Amino acid sequence: MMGVMAIEETRTTTTSPAVRRSTESTAPESSSTRAWTTRLVVAGIVLAALNLRPAITSLGALLEEVRDGLGMSGSVAGLLTSVPPLCFAVFGVMAPRLARRFGPAVVVCAGMVAITAGLVLRPYVGGVAGFLAASALALMGIAVSNVLMPVIVKRWFPDKVGSMTGLYSMALALGTSVAAAVTVPMTDALGGNWQSGLVVWAGLAAAAVVPWILLVRARGTVSPADGREPAAPGTGVQEIPAPGAAPTGDRTAEAVAAPHEPDGLRITRSRTAWALAVFFGLQATAAYITMGWMAQIFRDAGVAAGTAGLLLAVTMVMGVPLAFVIPRLATRLPHQGPIVVALGLCGLAGYAGLYLAPAAGAWAWALLLGVSNCAFPLALTMVGMRARTGAGVAKLSAFAQSTGYLISIPGPLLVGVLYQHTGGWGLPLAMMAGLMIPQIGVGILAGRDRTVEDEAAG
Repeated sequence: MMGVMAIEETRTTTTSPAVRRSTESTAPESSSTRAWTTRLVVAGIVLAALNLRPAITSLGALLEEVRDGLGMSGSVAGLLTSVPPLCFAVFGVMAPRLARRFGPAVVVCAGMVAITAGLVLRPYVGGVAGFLAASALALMGIAVSNVLMPVIVKRWFPDKVGSMTGLYSMALALGTSVAAAVTVPMTDALGGNWQSGLVVWAGLAAAAVVPWILLVRARGTVSPADGREPAAPGTGVQEIPAPGAAPTGDRTAEAVAAPHEPDGLRITRSRTAWALAVFFGLQATAAYITMGWMAQIFRDAGVAAGTAGLLLAVTMVMGVPLAFVIPRLATRLPHQGPIVVALGLCGLAGYAGLYLAPAAGAWAWALLLGVSNCAFPLALTMVGMRARTGAGVAKLSAFAQSTGYLISIPGPLLVGVLYQHTGGWGLPLAMMAGLMIPQIGVGILAGRDRTVEDEAAG
């Protein structure tokens, strides 16, 4: 017996230092790997967000030149400004399924590649049909990335949804405003050719591909289903825990310990999901009308083309600081209704100003409408707040955005039709102001403190 005890003691004393050395050597490496991957995720989110609107606002700044170059009527131009929400609705609904099959980072990476290809092809394919098709390719990449950004934020930064959504929204607003501000002067610097002014934005999209490729190749993707970081199919990359997850050496045990998130969630049973979808649709209607037509409104009022683009940029750049402040404020409030009301009132004041004195008070109206357009980061924040689980966020994000973008499709098209047949902006502006009322109403409903899982179960 004493011999056995001595042997066991010897084993313990001879193996424990090795175990300790192994633990000490691998723990810093694991920690540094997770830190590096987290920084890469943040860089990927920011670069992706920068590319989610330049394809649209750069076109809005040069819409008159594109119409003349391609021989578009006002109604066809209205159709062109309706293509973004149409693509977001059609392709956005595919994002959760693609993410489950390939992983969110793979899908976002493919989305950035699609944006790059679409922006390269769009100015040079020739004809209205080719222009629309290339635009749809870029917008397809934007659509899937739109839906998956809240999922990635929720999985990697579950305790920082407000601040990370704010960072993402701020980068999105920055990309939107910069494209609106510099497209016209950059086009002039490149010889006045509208094709050159549009294609240059493909370079920014190409830069966004890099971090996502590194994430796919090095560390796989963030799983929207269980919060872990599985290897992307076909990459041969080993699964590692997401930041904040408990480290473990047993993947089977980790899978068993992971909380189960119901895939059978019937999102359409939730009143909050429907309210959020309608709110998203109405704010998207206002946003795409603004991005597609606001520069033209100012130009028709006698404002120079460069100044009109700058005014559109001011509207978009308001989202840079406010997109960081509003989500953080929203997460601290039990009900987001007061923020919805404040943003809606700014929109009503801005539309009234565009009707009464579009040129004289142009800068004031641009600022007011910029504040109103911050309903978008608020909607994204509420997506993360109205669901408890990663699966719930994925389904709510896809449902709210796809349904919302379907709702927003007729708006920009109807503005183009009304503008062409009335020859002025009175009726289109009245329509925009009228839509702000139901936006406030459904936003108040969407801002109530409840979750879609509870409502669907009830």
